[in-house]
Amino acid sequence: MSWLADWVGYLPQMMSGLSVSLMIAAISIAAGYPFGLVLSLMVQAKNLALRTIGLVIVEVGRGAPALVILYLFYYGLPKFGLVLDNIPAACLALSWNAAAYASEIIRAGMHSVSRGQHEASVALGLSRRDTLFRVIIPQGMRSAVPGLMGIAIQLFQGTSLAYAIAVPELMKSAYTIGSSNFNYLEIFILAGICYAVISMPATWITVFFEKRMGRQ
Repeated sequence: MSWLADWVGYLPQMMSGLSVSLMIAAISIAAGYPFGLVLSLMVQAKNLALRTIGLVIVEVGRGAPALVILYLFYYGLPKFGLVLDNIPAACLALSWNAAAYASEIIRAGMHSVSRGQHEASVALGLSRRDTLFRVIIPQGMRSAVPGLMGIAIQLFQGTSLAYAIAVPELMKSAYTIGSSNFNYLEIFILAGICYAVISMPATWITVFFEKRMGRQ
């Protein structure tokens, strides 16, 4: 019971850190998913230069650990005269990481659209552009929703890496409290519970969407 009493005292500072984690995740999703759509179109472009640029951005974003990308934005860009605060650096790094993974899921979603949809668009006289934006992308994005929701959950959990560049998110708050009283076990258990309270319902919603779309 003493742990419960301690947790009540820790909660205000933990909630402050959790709000920062949610903010970073929300910004990264809002910026990363549209960029991911652009990257998926670049990767499928007929222009070789455009396709190569898209592939490089995607493969680096997926291949490099998110922590390395965080360090590149926060510690690397100042070498070129661009200095970012820790929260903008975290948002940019995680947006790139989210965009790289989202682009592959969106591309797979667009590829899942049946060939008959393409043929019907040609029969109706739709241009290639109209077919892409009115037929392929809307249906492909619908198929990509469960995967994108899964990335969103991982991205929220990945905000804990921002602790490495002193962002005052949930893990930073937990470590600060733990350093003050050395009760690391109970404070990190509380941090895990805070992550689970957000992640578990989001996972259930993702499973619900997958089952619903499977039935349809």
